Amino acid sequence: MAPAKPGPSGPATDTAPAGGPQIQLIPASAEGAIDAAEEAVDLLLDSGRAPGDVLVITTGAQHPWAEHELSFGEAAYWAQHDAGDDVFYTDAAIAARAGSRPVVVVALNGGPDSAATVLPLANTRAEALLIVCGDPQQINSALAAGV
Repeated sequence: MAPAKPGPSGPATDTAPAGGPQIQLIPASAEGAIDAAEEAVDLLLDSGRAPGDVLVITTGAQHPWAEHELSFGEAAYWAQHDAGDDVFYTDAAIAARAGSRPVVVVALNGGPDSAATVLPLANTRAEALLIVCGDPQQINSALAAGV
């Protein structure tokens, strides 16, 4: 597997099946998961990743960007996704509608969607790198279950 572009520092775990994305874990509390995801996105962009390469999925409260963009209506929100020009933020409940991107960042920030529910979907959307920000025990349990 070709090495991914540099991302946030932290323990990297390559547990994906052959040909799947590299998986990188960033330990964070549910309250700090969105901040950790933001830092990961900043590092990705600083390392040369194009903004349109990145999809961010939250499991609890929507990311503030998504809340703002959804205030203009769903059509405008999804049009930005389809344009693929910028980092796109979505909630796990509607992430199945999002297309694949080279990098997917998941913020396990609470809510009804657990790591076991969202990580399989995120894994199918990540082409090269899946970054998961959250409770390491919850993430490792989901990964051990065959994500």
